[in-house]
Amino acid sequence: MTSRRYNDFNSYLRKRFGCRVQKITIDAGFSCPNRDGTLSFNGCIYCDGKGSGTGAARMAESIKKQIQQAKARLAARYKARKYIAYFQAFTNTYAPCDILRRRYDEALADSEIVGLAIGTRPDCVDEAKLNLIEEYTATHMVWIEYGLQSIHNRTLEKINRRHTFEDFVRAVRTTEGRNILICAHVILGLPGESRADVLDTATALADLGIDGVKIHSLYILRETPLARLFEAGGCTALDQETYVEWVAAFLERLSPSITVQRLTGDPDPSALLAPEWTLKKQQTLSLIQKTLEVRESWQGKLYAPLDKIPSGSYVGSNS
Repeated sequence: MTSRRYNDFNSYLRKRFGCRVQKITIDAGFSCPNRDGTLSFNGCIYCDGKGSGTGAARMAESIKKQIQQAKARLAARYKARKYIAYFQAFTNTYAPCDILRRRYDEALADSEIVGLAIGTRPDCVDEAKLNLIEEYTATHMVWIEYGLQSIHNRTLEKINRRHTFEDFVRAVRTTEGRNILICAHVILGLPGESRADVLDTATALADLGIDGVKIHSLYILRETPLARLFEAGGCTALDQETYVEWVAAFLERLSPSITVQRLTGDPDPSALLAPEWTLKKQQTLSLIQKTLEVRESWQGKLYAPLDKIPSGSYVGSNS
């Protein structure tokens, strides 16, 4: 455990590579089945037109150019010497394998790229795609990042994810045994979710076999279905104090072996509708650390393997 009281990703990378390693976010021009009509045209209710990405591909910037520009910026700011190519925008396994190979190869052609991270949906992988991704583990650290958000299917339906918790479990099981590291994305403060719902998600993930987790705060971007719901009074946003407490409680229930890649979101200030505190990232991180210290707590303090949890204490995905 690090001095942060949780297994932070920067420490994990420094231990593995011996230097500062930074992620380079890449927009590779992929789409999403939840936006192209395969599942829906509307997308998840919180997703804007950039799909959590930079929009660089839509400005005709090649992957090579995106990496070159990011390296110059990150080397100056963080003194980074090695990098992870993070395919972030939309669904980065949503294409035939030959196209995926070309995009991944372009990113990994840079000798300072030591890792590959692929953000995708749990219903957009199969054996062929995972076999392809597994090939890169011979030369690079490889993470696949599955957007889960919540284990509760009623919540997934409400936010228009168009997949289930069971889809996520299947994706994890299909990925296991390939030397591909698995990261789960979750969002705290989703419409209708209580603190107990959030902690159910932590308990379920604790023993599922994942290697990392990203915990996001729910923020509301303009020109999204969530913004319209929020403005109509159909949902609220967590205040910072509540979010910090929920994160601390979430970490307490995670397996201590899981690497924590993120503890809050990074909204575009020009697009943010609410809450304003999500722009204060360092303040939020400091408050999480302080809360754990005050509670004399740490990641995994309340972790209990599922086979030791009393029957009936865990509420399943359809609760």
